[in-house]
Amino acid sequence: QVQLQESGPGLVKPSQTLSLTCTVSGGSITTNYYYWSWIRQPPGKGLEWIGYIGYSGNTHYSPPLKSRTSISRDTSKNQFTLQLSSVTPEDTAVYYCATSTLDSSTRQYMFGSWGKGVQVTVSS
Repeated sequence: QVQLQESGPGLVKPSQTLSLTCTVSGGSITTNYYYWSWIRQPPGKGLEWIGYIGYSGNTHYSPPLKSRTSISRDTSKNQFTLQLSSVTPEDTAVYYCATSTLDSSTRQYMFGSWGKGVQVTVSS
């Protein structure tokens, strides 16, 4: 099965760029037909979808975060990355990478494999 693992700095200063990497094993980000996604959960709040990169390299972002978000990939390393610029303490959250697919009958996105998550704290 597909396995994912997040990595990156756990502490980011305000105004800096948050950068995380998701390493994929047991599958290919270019040949497996998934939306390779980033999701986060702030303390005491629900899950928030950030965006995805598709197997072909197409991207889509959550509108509230679109202006600050960039998702890219390194196909040679089977990795995809998240960059969130101009961070504030409100960006403090557990960040997850995950696979998702679209159910053709319900038109709902379903999340399958998840990484274990990484805590990122934005603080001076």
